[in-house]
Amino acid sequence: MNRLQMACKENGPLCVGLDTSPNYLPPEVLKKFASPAKAVLAYNTELINACAKHSGCFKVQIAYYEAMGLEGLQTYVETLKLLREKNIPVISDIKRGDIADTASAYAKAHFSGDFETDIITVNPYMGFDTLQSFTEYCKKTGTSDFAKEKSIFVLLRTSNPGMQDIENQILQDGNHVLDRVGNHLVELQKFFAQNYGYDENEICSPVGAVVGCTEEQEAINIRNMYPNIFFLIPGYGAQGGKAKIAGTLLGKAGGTVNSSRGVLCAWKKSSALTEKQEAGILTLDDIVLAAEKVALDSKTELIEMAGKYSV
Repeated sequence: MNRLQMACKENGPLCVGLDTSPNYLPPEVLKKFASPAKAVLAYNTELINACAKHSGCFKVQIAYYEAMGLEGLQTYVETLKLLREKNIPVISDIKRGDIADTASAYAKAHFSGDFETDIITVNPYMGFDTLQSFTEYCKKTGTSDFAKEKSIFVLLRTSNPGMQDIENQILQDGNHVLDRVGNHLVELQKFFAQNYGYDENEICSPVGAVVGCTEEQEAINIRNMYPNIFFLIPGYGAQGGKAKIAGTLLGKAGGTVNSSRGVLCAWKKSSALTEKQEAGILTLDDIVLAAEKVALDSKTELIEMAGKYSV
């Protein structure tokens, strides 16, 4: 997480989400490629080149690539490879959550080999033993080489309305289920501080939390409850999360704010590009330029909001 924190300080807190569906590309662009997966890879490549200077990191959501079959998974591999070659922190959004040998297999698959990545998202709501195989990989590198450091973002407070069904349920002690998860993350932070040289006061734990930016007061409460945990913040942009709330969550330990469709589909909100599409002359370069502009605008807005509203 150290490397990601440093990248966000240098390039801003925006995380560009490569949740790249072929449906986000217009037909006139898609038809220029041999397959939807190849079109996605070309788009990802140009987006990375254009938006890297405006972004602390990129997040690659594996589901969109799995949906394209074997060729889609190859596109996923090539996208990860490109990001790692450019020394850009990459989060693989896989949301795995299982136990014992199955969890170990997931950890091995995504922290080594063809799918190797820097950071993954994990789901703790099957139980805290689901995290053990992933945190084992976080232990292995210590803090001597940030480029090889492995980290995880644990789902805490997600941005979907259905979080009320489980995450927000009240326990007998008066706390919410998500509070139980948050307390465990604090314990993990202390464990890494005591055993692997991570200084909990300098916010160096390789265990972060996913916290959606959809409720203002709740964002203030969560940021104050977990001041030393770095956040991955979804919900900004297309999901309706406000920049003010994102700015609140960027306080204290900080975080990275994900925008996927807001960047990927920026071209759809440009009247000039609508005219070009109607004329059948819209190009990949046009789409990438629109995405780059939104990435820059988002970075600027998030930095401003963090300055105003961070707690």
